Amino acid sequence: MPRDRNGMFHQHTLPDYKQHTDLLEDMVIKLYSKGVTTRELADLIEKMYGSHYSPAQVSNISKQMIPKVEAYHKRKLSDKFFCVYLDATYIPLRRETYEREAVYIAIGIKPNGHKEVIDYCIAPSENIEVWTELLKSMKSRGLKQVELFLLDGVVGMKTALMQTYPKAHFQRCLIHVMRNICAKVRVADREAIMNDFKQVHQQSYKQEGITYNSLT
Repeated sequence: MPRDRNGMFHQHTLPDYKQHTDLLEDMVIKLYSKGVTTRELADLIEKMYGSHYSPAQVSNISKQMIPKVEAYHKRKLSDKFFCVYLDATYIPLRRETYEREAVYIAIGIKPNGHKEVIDYCIAPSENIEVWTELLKSMKSRGLKQVELFLLDGVVGMKTALMQTYPKAHFQRCLIHVMRNICAKVRVADREAIMNDFKQVHQQSYKQEGITYNSLT
């Protein structure tokens, strides 16, 4: 590598020395975003391409995603979504150790039917304080109107929605309701009860659902 006093000289005959190629860099970022660990990536690249990448090098390359992630969380949102699903799922994440943490996810459906991940955040466990902050962030970034929220039974969620989107309707997720029902009945009765539950919610009108429920 040529050197000069002011660091202004660049070699045009031969390319500058690089420890890794742009193609491999792109592949590292894509695989890392899919959840492949840095050690697994280092082993995979060495076997496939004969290039040795240490886990530390893979980690440094993957850090290029950080500005993109920060920009994603700050981007301007559409002003209206017809429906927004709110839920949290627990996945193992590596900090100093591997721990299961809650990933909060808001998925919206626009009036034209397009589905979009509005935002997400990570916390040690699911609680209403984190959901409240996520809802406030969504509103401050441009999401002003939501017709319907679908969510599970987190305590305090109704109050949080009324504070941020008072005109929106909200509905308990049927899957969560079904799980709660199954947890309270005998295993032998679950199939019959779930079939009746589905029939009630498939009725076109509220009164038809009440009538069907009274007959069963």
